[in-house]
Amino acid sequence: MNIQPELFHAGELQAQTMAGTGTPATAIRKFMPEQHRQFFALLPYTLLASTDEQGWPVATIVTGQPGFLSTPDAEHLHLAADAHWQSESRQYFVAGKQIGMLGIDFSTRRRNRANGIVQQVGDEGLSIQVTQSFGNCPRYIQLRDVNEVDSSNLIPATRKFTELDTAARALIKKADTLFVATTSDLQESDKGGPDISHRGGMPGFIRIDGNTLTIPDFNGNRYFNTLGNMVVEPRAAILLIDFASGDLLHLQGRTEILWQSEEAAALTGAERLWRFHIERGWHKSNAIPLRWTLRERAPTTERTGIWAEAH
Repeated sequence: MNIQPELFHAGELQAQTMAGTGTPATAIRKFMPEQHRQFFALLPYTLLASTDEQGWPVATIVTGQPGFLSTPDAEHLHLAADAHWQSESRQYFVAGKQIGMLGIDFSTRRRNRANGIVQQVGDEGLSIQVTQSFGNCPRYIQLRDVNEVDSSNLIPATRKFTELDTAARALIKKADTLFVATTSDLQESDKGGPDISHRGGMPGFIRIDGNTLTIPDFNGNRYFNTLGNMVVEPRAAILLIDFASGDLLHLQGRTEILWQSEEAAALTGAERLWRFHIERGWHKSNAIPLRWTLRERAPTTERTGIWAEAH
């Protein structure tokens, strides 16, 4: 692979410099390789990121029968019309919007990304023009087996809040996985736009201080897509899934990156930290018709620390 700085936007390049890693070799393409296309077609869910009317990042999960994600060609993705969307976020995926997408298979630890622009939304579903495609390593992905449940008798219920309540705190405390949606300067549409990334750790890797979360940044691919976006746009969204119940927790807040801190040095595996100051959120019960059972935590995850041990 070649080092191609032109594939990264200004925030990502700045983050690479601040982290002291330099610009990495890249495998970012403007099309999906065949193995990615085959992978997406097997998934019963995908994670998506967009922005709302005020430019705040939004994170969501869309589910469907395997095959609901299809790729007519290497530059286009299609979500079937019968895909199951979350009503809180569906309106932010319209023609002309830049979006980020993450395909992740918890049963194999495979994950691939495809960012792009919504081309068409209609009775036949949603079509995306792919502008960036690349794979991610399997680190920090917990192995889980997924099952579909009969959701005909399940009634979703959404609760909005500005301060974390007991239920939200409990979900965060037991989480070993989160998804973070960020965005960059939209003027750099060929390299920037919304992005959604996976983060994993042992339960307790997210610290709660009032309405602020502190999250470790473990060793990754050194692209710094997420932190690079935070450099130029500190607003972000976090999505947590209760894998046992199908509940969702969505948070929006402002971030700050701690490039050097004694706190990070005390937490095993953390190279740096970022804080997430919550401004609003919602919790939705019975949100998705999927349930996951934990099979095994990633070996990389088991070598990381939690906040209770860091004090």
